[in-house]
Amino acid sequence: MKTLKYILSAIVLLTTAWGCEDNSFDNLDFVESAVAPTNVSALFGVTQDNTGSVTITPNSEGAVSYSVQYGDDTAEAETVSQGESTTHIYAEGSYNVVIKAIGITGLSSEITLPLEVSFKAPENLEVTIANDEAVSKQVNVTATADYAISFDVYFGEEGNDDPVSGNIGETVSYVYTEPGTYTIRVVAKGGAIETTEYSQEFEAVAIVQPIASATTPPTRNVNDVISVYSSKYTDISGVDFNPDWGQSGQGSSYAEFDLNGDTMLQYINLSYQGIQFAAAEDLSEMEYLHMDVWTADVTTIETSLISLTNGEKPVVSELNADQWTSIDIPISAFTDQGLTVADIHQLKFVGDPWAGGTVFIDNLYFYRASTSEVSGSLPIDFQSDYVFSSFDGGSIATVENPDTSGNTSANVAELIKGDGQTWAGSKITVEEPYDISENTVVTMKVWSPRVGLNVLMKFEDEAVWPDTSATSEITATTTVANAWEELSFTITGVDSSLYYYNLVLIMDNGTVGNGSSDYTIYVDDISIATFLDFEENYAMSSFDGGSISAVENPDTTGNTSTTVAQLVKGAGQTWAGSKITVEEPFDIEEGTTIKIKVWSPRAGLNLLMKFEDAAAWPDTAATDEITVATTVANSWEELTYNITGVDSNIDYYNLVLIMDNGTMGDGTDNYTIYVDDISQN
Repeated sequence: MKTLKYILSAIVLLTTAWGCEDNSFDNLDFVESAVAPTNVSALFGVTQDNTGSVTITPNSEGAVSYSVQYGDDTAEAETVSQGESTTHIYAEGSYNVVIKAIGITGLSSEITLPLEVSFKAPENLEVTIANDEAVSKQVNVTATADYAISFDVYFGEEGNDDPVSGNIGETVSYVYTEPGTYTIRVVAKGGAIETTEYSQEFEAVAIVQPIASATTPPTRNVNDVISVYSSKYTDISGVDFNPDWGQSGQGSSYAEFDLNGDTMLQYINLSYQGIQFAAAEDLSEMEYLHMDVWTADVTTIETSLISLTNGEKPVVSELNADQWTSIDIPISAFTDQGLTVADIHQLKFVGDPWAGGTVFIDNLYFYRASTSEVSGSLPIDFQSDYVFSSFDGGSIATVENPDTSGNTSANVAELIKGDGQTWAGSKITVEEPYDISENTVVTMKVWSPRVGLNVLMKFEDEAVWPDTSATSEITATTTVANAWEELSFTITGVDSSLYYYNLVLIMDNGTVGNGSSDYTIYVDDISIATFLDFEENYAMSSFDGGSISAVENPDTTGNTSTTVAQLVKGAGQTWAGSKITVEEPFDIEEGTTIKIKVWSPRAGLNLLMKFEDAAAWPDTAATDEITVATTVANSWEELTYNITGVDSNIDYYNLVLIMDNGTMGDGTDNYTIYVDDISQN
């Protein structure tokens, strides 16, 4: 029922306004961007008892309350909260009811609605019933009558006896479960006991439309695309997909069709349709125009590029009925006709002008062949092109980073799990095999829509399934939602006699995806983590009472490495410590994350880390000193350091570690720690 729909809308609006995680009122940015309520309306309901009792239910988008002026001699307006109603007794007559919708910031919008109260039965009832052109199986009913205030429509579908109500003169809608012929009954109501009815047999029809998204999701690098309409890329701004070129006079119309969250352009009864850019686009470096088109009843589509300089040139493409047609038109097909493509400001589509028909268009963009060299092996940062493929419902593409908070990369990889197999996924193939061995730690930044999403990683050789050989499948689980985090995968089951050319990623293995945002993740910066693991010799030294040496791992619970580094702080200076020196400078920059496994005899032990250049003290230059405290005793844990104060002009050859800086050590077990697997992101 319409009243219930209004109440539910109010609940959604209030939940959206107040359901944020941060309940403080420090951020008032929404005040500056707030707008007055829109789509203000009200539903009138009248009792059929000659009393003149009218119930008024206001509604809008963005209001929290309403001021209702009844339009008679009542001096004061009635205040009504969103989702509530007010009832008023009217004498017979005509009134103008003023509804003022008030938003959370005090901004308001106003509408005046006519109301006629009569104790006569409604007369001259006229009803219009029509199928909706854009929504399948939706029927729209409009009713007018003298002496009527509202009307109820009983749509006659079995199992649903509730009417849909509207004010007289308005249109109400209903979507049937199945197409077919139904008895639609309209009851016009005024203030009188008597009502007036109308009934009609009417056929609700299904609009033939796609039931699945386009089967060729874009995988091209964002740097090689100018997108007009696509969820995979950032579209050029200010595009008008329905400019008034007179096509509506020939029965053509436009809607944005939503297919389970995947929106697409829908051109109904297509004679011709334009798309207007906000500014002219230079397509000189582009090589193709791509679009995916679905139709049930249009045989060809004519596509024109329109130049500011020398008009338009068309190209005709054949369409396949009842399926998606993937179209790639060479830009040369336009330029060979003499068209200038340096100032394209419009597109035009022409269907079957006299036959009508509807088309759905998605993934509308211009592109060129890749301008980047194909990259491979680790690390993978998606700033250049990679060889991607997917299987059994998976999808992978390079896209612009949707969230630069926590990851400033321009491009990342988008992975989608669609409706296919439970193991649907994607893989990244390289020309030289991945350099991995048993217990290699691979890190990967992941942006997930939810906590608890499982990401499976494995490496495969180049054989074709079912002859494929692979490492063990390692799964890591996301711990945050709608934010970047780094996941670690310790790769096992590595056969050293094989060459692994494929990195395979599967989300939620064992569960069928649906292609929605809940099954869409972004990944970036896939790299091998460990750069100091103490399984080989390093140049190590100490100063002012510190000591460092490679020793056998004293506790393999939580860290299975054979060899680790032992650090001891003896009596000397309060800054006694140790350093590890490398032949090539450490590859660090501002914000670099360093992780280190630490075994400490006590919780709360402070371990300082910094990087220094090769100069001798006191001429040494260093990064900032970052200190992290241990949280457990007598067991391994991983500490994380975000390195700051990095001068990019300096080469850092020394990694310095100091425990409990400012406190004198004594060389006992209380000042002895073990470190391992110092890794960099």
